[in-house]
Amino acid sequence: MTRRIWLTIAAVAGMSLVAGLAVRQLGQRRAPSFASGNGRLEAMDVDVAAHAAGRLAQVDVREGDRVRAGQIVARMDAAALTADLHQAQAELAQAEAAIASARSLLRQRLSEERETRSTIDERLAELRLAERRFQRSRSLLASGAITQESFDADEARRLTAQASLTRARDAARSAGAVIASARSGLQAAEASRASALARIERIQADRNETLLRAPTDGRVQIRIAEPGETLPTGGKVLNLLDLSDVFMTFYLPAGEAGRLQLGSEARLILDAAPELVIPARVTYVASAAQFTPKTVETRSERQTLMFRIKASVEPALVRRYERGAKIGMPGVAWVRLDPAVPWPRRLQVKLPPPP
Repeated sequence: MTRRIWLTIAAVAGMSLVAGLAVRQLGQRRAPSFASGNGRLEAMDVDVAAHAAGRLAQVDVREGDRVRAGQIVARMDAAALTADLHQAQAELAQAEAAIASARSLLRQRLSEERETRSTIDERLAELRLAERRFQRSRSLLASGAITQESFDADEARRLTAQASLTRARDAARSAGAVIASARSGLQAAEASRASALARIERIQADRNETLLRAPTDGRVQIRIAEPGETLPTGGKVLNLLDLSDVFMTFYLPAGEAGRLQLGSEARLILDAAPELVIPARVTYVASAAQFTPKTVETRSERQTLMFRIKASVEPALVRRYERGAKIGMPGVAWVRLDPAVPWPRRLQVKLPPPP
């Protein structure tokens, strides 16, 4: 009886050990070192559009051409703006001539005012002299030393000097009004020049916007409009692929996505070239799951949550192989969940020689 009990205990212990090993192996299987998802090679696309309504005069690139940021790729008709620019330049020249004339007139009026001030000083001195002679003559007349005729002459000179001083002061006041008018005319001419300069600057800015430039390095994907077409404001002319941001988007379940970190290494294998392995890095991990049920209650349901992942190719590598880069190719993205585990041989980087 005792032996049977010990055999039973041994059997239970053995079964527990086997179960523990099985659970451990199952846990290891549930924590893989690599994960993969299907996707397509993508790139951001940008549009080149008209800044203002007008006629498309010229398109300088063809579909498939490589363009650089800032390169002129199309031109809008600028004939009307050129005419407006010539008119504004003529207005500027007219304003410059008016300014020169106003400044000359102002200088003349200021010179006249200085002469008037000098005249006032002279007339004031003459009046003081005549006043002293008059006062002296009046004393001499009272003592009988001079005749009435001499006294009358000195009084007349005093009155004449007073009148001359009054006229000089009136002329000075008139000169001040003329100077104010000349300064006002100069200010008006300068305002006209500033207005013409502002109009020229605006027209030149509008003319510059008729030159449509590539907003980024890329490749021309579609010519949307052709020369001769009339486009509205914002009318699209070209569609470019921004080859500085080439990536593959794919999805992983919650258990695998949760182990990923930004910057983790990735590998891309395209269906059209399965012998090549393209290096990439994880640049985006969604913070919210897609395909999420309204209520998640069981572990199995939680495992069905899928997170969007983005693996980007280094821009330098894209530039190196840009002639062979075909956006839209389907393929598989592999990510390494455990940085301590080396990539297997089949996922080692394999690139063709650069063209």
